[in-house]
Amino acid sequence: MAEPVISIAGLSKTYDTGFKALDNVDLDIRRGEILALLGPNGAGKTTLISIVCGIVNPSGGKVTVGGHDIVRDYRASRSMIGLVPQELTTDAFETVWATVSHSRGLFGKKPDPVHIEKVLRALTLWDKKDSKIMALSGGMKRRVMIAKALSHEPEVLFLDEPTAGVDVELRKEMWAMVRELRAGGVTIILTTHYIAEAEEMADRIGIIQKGKLLLVEEKSELMRKLGRKQLRLELQERLAAVPDELSSHGLELDPEGTAITYSYDAQSERTGISALLADLGRVGVRFKDLQTKESSLEEIFVNLLGDR
Repeated sequence: MAEPVISIAGLSKTYDTGFKALDNVDLDIRRGEILALLGPNGAGKTTLISIVCGIVNPSGGKVTVGGHDIVRDYRASRSMIGLVPQELTTDAFETVWATVSHSRGLFGKKPDPVHIEKVLRALTLWDKKDSKIMALSGGMKRRVMIAKALSHEPEVLFLDEPTAGVDVELRKEMWAMVRELRAGGVTIILTTHYIAEAEEMADRIGIIQKGKLLLVEEKSELMRKLGRKQLRLELQERLAAVPDELSSHGLELDPEGTAITYSYDAQSERTGISALLADLGRVGVRFKDLQTKESSLEEIFVNLLGDR
């Protein structure tokens, strides 16, 4: 397997208050992937990003970015990273062009107007290049944050809750841009509350809770392993309750009594469907239609955190 672009081993962080934000996290991030980190508020997502980006000091463990130790080779590792934080912090009185160009200079890169123009055009900020930041809408300010993060041509981009409070239109544009960056070889790590976003965007998904990394899986594998299927049967006649003879199947009757839902593990060799259909026939429950659906990543996520 190719050398990971970021390698995290035994990473821990305990704050002075005694709060353990990260607890022995191991994670290798592959070059050119989109990795989504999911988890409730306070799970440790932002702390993890802040440590890799050199904003917060770890209490233990080791992190390398492109082979550079984040503590020993701080400058080299940090110059490989672009960070778009949750908070919108920009110099209100600067113009878009000035603030993005200045960001590039902070990383010791020579001025490159051609690159800055390319970034601003990609983010539909070109016609706002001479506007002062304070004159921009919230969505535009967020674009400026992304432009600043890309100004020094990083190989790794961290997006911390990038679409929180962003309208649907901008969200779609941002994801198109993320895919484009990945196609250009940039590795992207995003934290998000929007599970549908991770489901659509990510190659792999990591789930963090209470400072522990519960799992990291290929998205498709996670959906396959933890996903359940549901069989919904539309009934010919209303039922007041599920007959006792069917209680072993764990059926759910909808409030109107016009449909029943059966959940089963799609991976299992025995789904139990044929036994269910035989029992329905025996009890005299007739159905007029049936359909199946697979659980979404959101349902998997909720069930997983519930199990813990």
